[in-house]
Amino acid sequence: MARIKSSHEVSISRRLPRAKRPSTLCFQKCTYHYDDGEEHQGFRFIWKDPDGKLKPARGQAIIPSKSDLLELLALAENDGWFQNV
Repeated sequence: MARIKSSHEVSISRRLPRAKRPSTLCFQKCTYHYDDGEEHQGFRFIWKDPDGKLKPARGQAIIPSKSDLLELLALAENDGWFQNV
């Protein structure tokens, strides 16, 4: 099991299929803290509901389109934390 701490985030608002309100798709730079004391740096995509609460989905986040993926990566690069990765 891991605790995850996000250090940087970019996001876009999107409406998921069958959703009544738009949610926020986030791309985050994270540190993963494991129970055995190890920690690793990495990235994740995760949704937030309209109230800003995380919507974890067993390690998977639906990314609606290639353009959404590329937009998030460009936002992170422009923000300065996804360069030279």
